[in-house]
Amino acid sequence: MTDAKITSEKMNHTSIVKPKVLIADTMSSLALAVFEERGIEAITPGKLSKQELFDMVGEFDGIALRSSTQITEELLGYASNVKVVGRAGIGVDNVDVAACTKRGVVVMNTPFGNAITTAEHAMAMMLSLARHIPQANQSTHEGKWEKSKFMGMELTGKLLGIIGAGNIGSIVAKKSIGYGLRVQAYDPFLTEERADKLGVQKVDLDTLLGTSDIISLHVPKTPETANIISASAINKMKRGSLLINCARGGLVDELALLVALKSNHIKGAALDVYEVEPAKNNPLFGLPNIICTPHLGASTVEAQEKVAIQVAQQMSDYLLGGAINNALNAPSLSAEEAKQLKPYLQLAQRLGSFIGQLTDDPIESLTVTYGGEANGLNLSPLTTQVVQSLLERHSSFVNSVNAREVATQRNIDLIEALSEGKDEYPCRITVAVKTEAHTHSISGTLIQHRPRVIDVKGIPLESQLGEHMLYITNQDTPGVIGDIGTSAATSLINIANLHLGREASGGNAMALLEIEAQPSHDAMQKLSALANINTVKYLNFPSL
Repeated sequence: MTDAKITSEKMNHTSIVKPKVLIADTMSSLALAVFEERGIEAITPGKLSKQELFDMVGEFDGIALRSSTQITEELLGYASNVKVVGRAGIGVDNVDVAACTKRGVVVMNTPFGNAITTAEHAMAMMLSLARHIPQANQSTHEGKWEKSKFMGMELTGKLLGIIGAGNIGSIVAKKSIGYGLRVQAYDPFLTEERADKLGVQKVDLDTLLGTSDIISLHVPKTPETANIISASAINKMKRGSLLINCARGGLVDELALLVALKSNHIKGAALDVYEVEPAKNNPLFGLPNIICTPHLGASTVEAQEKVAIQVAQQMSDYLLGGAINNALNAPSLSAEEAKQLKPYLQLAQRLGSFIGQLTDDPIESLTVTYGGEANGLNLSPLTTQVVQSLLERHSSFVNSVNAREVATQRNIDLIEALSEGKDEYPCRITVAVKTEAHTHSISGTLIQHRPRVIDVKGIPLESQLGEHMLYITNQDTPGVIGDIGTSAATSLINIANLHLGREASGGNAMALLEIEAQPSHDAMQKLSALANINTVKYLNFPSL
């Protein structure tokens, strides 16, 4: 997390000298109008070469962009005055957020501006697939009259499976119900109550794959969702079903989809996003039963106007008054609070991410308890950071501003509590989640201003959390740790640190291993197969 430092010198400077913003990509002219109305000088130079951008970026306080301009660490080396990068849209694949954070540059996006437009594009794809509209259009333009060739499918009564019931997926569900479709959804954070409100049936992934007539993807690309439609998943899909992806490239194994389309196991597919973009060469192109569009999900006049206005307003608020809205790498804090809370925010980030990676079931409640020195702090941003870190594995647009709102949308009860009792540690933050089946907790503290885990699911142990970790639970029997080390060695897993804890002799035990890289699937399988091992899970934590 950045401490979003805004010195009085910089603030005085912005009150005297007009801030300057570079609108690096083509966007609605309404953005320029907002900047000018707020007293900010905005420049729209048109398409720039890499060197031209490097030469001029140093004179600007902010950069507004869409998806073309690349904000790299190299570019930031020339951007000595840039304080904020504003993305008119959701995705920030073209922004090196970590490099921006390191340099104190706030990265903002507009997470909700494209939701309706993207959902409508998914609906258009569904209708086009069902009635072969692109193919029939081309045939008719060619002077053919192939009425019998394009026999369609009625949507009413068909079963739609939505993978990802967040903001966009929920809109697709509501619109599809209006078309007479029955809807089921798979989403680890979807509760029964939320499903009832949406009018959908909550199911597991295998059930959705095996029973849906149509499947539509609405999840971010994360380590958990990459290739979620794999060859194995496609084999589980109902023969003759349709597949739609207007979410992110890389969710679908394109070569496996190619085989399935050629064999008619999947009757038709519609893709707006691809593993490699711009997609000018793709093995799927040219197939008669696939519809391909060039990432048009957010491409409507209305959506582009919304995101242009929003990003200009957010950037103006920051440059003129220091307000931080929809930031991906900065809490909504004053400079003084940010400096004081920085180590505690890092601890909150670690704890939220840890418990989020351990929890696969829908969360009913989240309790954050503060003890010791943490009691006297501004707790709201700390709790928000816990929520954000817990949810960001399952949502592409959760940030410090909307994390609590996203939790509310998912019917997660959020509770803040204070612990007044004595503790062996100077401060303690405990995060507990309750699901239908379990209650899990994890505690942490600060030692020399660095986050440490001190208790996981009731088992005490003290551990740093590196970028790559293995979480292993086992029965406390002789030889287990040796077996883990031997298996790791044979799989070329290099262990940097090892931390152990147990409930009691012969009872439940736990190991946290810091390793140098993500282990292979085979290595994980070998560890899981060891005697007396209960759980093996890879955990990933971003560098602090």
